[in-house]
Amino acid sequence: MKFVLWIPGVLVFLLLLGFAAKNSDPVTVRFFFDMHGNVPLVLVMLLFFVIGIALGIIGALGTLFRQRREIGRLKREIRFDEPARSAEPKRTSEPTLPMLEERA
Repeated sequence: MKFVLWIPGVLVFLLLLGFAAKNSDPVTVRFFFDMHGNVPLVLVMLLFFVIGIALGIIGALGTLFRQRREIGRLKREIRFDEPARSAEPKRTSEPTLPMLEERA
């Protein structure tokens, strides 16, 4: 069964390997102050892909930290509210809803 799970990973790897082999032509990368260098195109693309991933993770960190603070606040609220709930009498039956009047 584990062999079946490896098949998609191997296929993706082979596709990316073929992509890298097809895009191995050198490109001139120009920097500021008249600096330049020749680098394979696949490395330039990989570099910008990694930079994009890093920027996406950095952008998501604010939401992640805000959610963790909210989860911690809710856990503390439940922990401090628990003794008050245990002091309340337990209901033996479910509350019922009033019947709606039928319109003629």
